[in-house]
Amino acid sequence: MNLTENPEVTLWPETDYVFVEEIGPFQFTAQKAWSSAHSFVEALSKKNKITGYMSLYKVLPKVYRAGFALEAAPVDLPEGLKYERFAGGKYSRFVLAGPYTDLPQASGRVFEIVAEKRIQQRDDFCIEYYVNNPSVTPEDKLITEILVPTE
Repeated sequence: MNLTENPEVTLWPETDYVFVEEIGPFQFTAQKAWSSAHSFVEALSKKNKITGYMSLYKVLPKVYRAGFALEAAPVDLPEGLKYERFAGGKYSRFVLAGPYTDLPQASGRVFEIVAEKRIQQRDDFCIEYYVNNPSVTPEDKLITEILVPTE
């Protein structure tokens, strides 16, 4: 697994975010949420510009949001998607290079590193930001940023 072990502190900007939310263990909810979210891309794109794909999640309680960053607040949001203006803030950023199948292991390692380094977390959503497009990028070249909210 190709994961950075020393996080970079970064500021995530306010983001117009539309998403599908699932509650429960991520191994069951993440794929379901993304399957549903992907079904909205065509309708959403007719009147909105998607600027990125990202998930937001909280470990306790187990909340998983699969969705899209937009250029602006959504116009004619398709039924089944939720919207919020995500506040962003200060994050510790880890970078995974490689297939999405490495994400569960990488996320586990990220939280081990956070504990080892005694990084103070704030109560907010973690972010997985998918930097490149898996339909045109080889699996071993995929980049995912894993961001942990910090104080």
